[in-house]
Amino acid sequence: MMQTTDSPKAVSFREAFRFWLKLGFISFGGPAGQIAIMHRELVEQKRWISEKRFLHALNYCMLLPGPEAQQLATYIGWLMHRSWGGVVAGALFVLPSLFILIALSWMYVAFGDLPLVAGMFYGIKPAVAAIVLQAVHRIGSKSLKNPARAPVPWVVAALSFMAIAFLHVPFPWVVLGAALTGWLCARFAPGQFAAGGGHGGAVVVPVPALIDDHTPTPDHARFSTGRLARVLAVGAVLWLLPMGALVAWQGWHGALTQMGWFFTKAALLTFGGAYAVLPYVYQGAVEQFGWLSGPQMIDGLALGETTPGPLIMVVAFVAFVGGWTKEVLGPDALFQGAALAALLVTWFTFLPSFIFILAGGPLVESTHGKLHFTAPLAAITAAVVGVIASLALFFIAHVAFLTGATGGFPLNVAWPALAIMAAASLALLRYKVGVIPVIAASALAGLLLRLAGLA
Repeated sequence: MMQTTDSPKAVSFREAFRFWLKLGFISFGGPAGQIAIMHRELVEQKRWISEKRFLHALNYCMLLPGPEAQQLATYIGWLMHRSWGGVVAGALFVLPSLFILIALSWMYVAFGDLPLVAGMFYGIKPAVAAIVLQAVHRIGSKSLKNPARAPVPWVVAALSFMAIAFLHVPFPWVVLGAALTGWLCARFAPGQFAAGGGHGGAVVVPVPALIDDHTPTPDHARFSTGRLARVLAVGAVLWLLPMGALVAWQGWHGALTQMGWFFTKAALLTFGGAYAVLPYVYQGAVEQFGWLSGPQMIDGLALGETTPGPLIMVVAFVAFVGGWTKEVLGPDALFQGAALAALLVTWFTFLPSFIFILAGGPLVESTHGKLHFTAPLAAITAAVVGVIASLALFFIAHVAFLTGATGGFPLNVAWPALAIMAAASLALLRYKVGVIPVIAASALAGLLLRLAGLA
């Protein structure tokens, strides 16, 4: 904790730029880890923003679809340096991860069949299944309270699990059904989705911050109809121009056009983080369009877990493999086509997040804490628990059973992979080991098992 009582000096755009660039390379650990890094750097060390203002911004971002950590960076950048500050902060949160993933995706599609790489991914896949199980536990423990006092969230989670896992209901309908349930509960049973306490664990730092508790909201962050209209108009143009160009070039049914449209819809459905939208991405990318296979989807999630930036960046891997598979620029330009697909999908996925912050921030802030607004979102979070549980079931099924095995149980069970998954789950849930060490240890275990001929 800082001891000085002097207020920090005004932060220049250049200084802020350097910090956001650094953050883009060190933002490991998923949303919780990324938010913790920003809290330590911005609240406790640099004192650019106070604890209350930081949590206020975080609560706002938690209400929106999209990656909340990236939106939080965009929000703080916008609050400090107007629209360009938000654009730079949000973009630098994403770009390092994008370029790293393009490189890793190329190595994956070009060299993924090599024994060394295949052995590592044999161990990584069970670790990913364990990570998804951890996500079910983490989100469920926060959103599902005492079932005797608030049973509706548990019912929403169970129905969402069955709808996705067994009935194959499209993900948007699950979200809409949960939102409707929350809206009805706000009217007739408000205790079911009443907001709980704050985020907890707040560190009280008495040192004045640049944006302190009582610092007036700057003019550019106040709501105005004219500014809202201008930002929405610019956002619409930034979406329509590339989409129109793709339609003119490839037609509506072209692979790149369909990727742009599909991931625009996915960006609007990411309530509850990346794990919540992954079943929707799986339904479209694997089952509907055939851009990649189920096992490749698991591999992509593993790469997303081991790179900085938001986990939803896994869409760049999906697009890269899809662009490569569909030969979007022809068989002689596989890398160029795949990289173009990754860039376009990243644009369409993250553009809504910027629009939500720059246009809707002041409006959404004014509704924060009102039950008729928060209850539908709390119900969606409960549904997310069931949706992620269905994703865990899918991953476990792909890990547990051998592909092409001739015999039945237990001959068709991949026992070494299940052992890795059990060990990874124990490390994550019981001993709170970080994701990166777990994936690294699992990759090493998979490689050793392959070299020993046991897997």
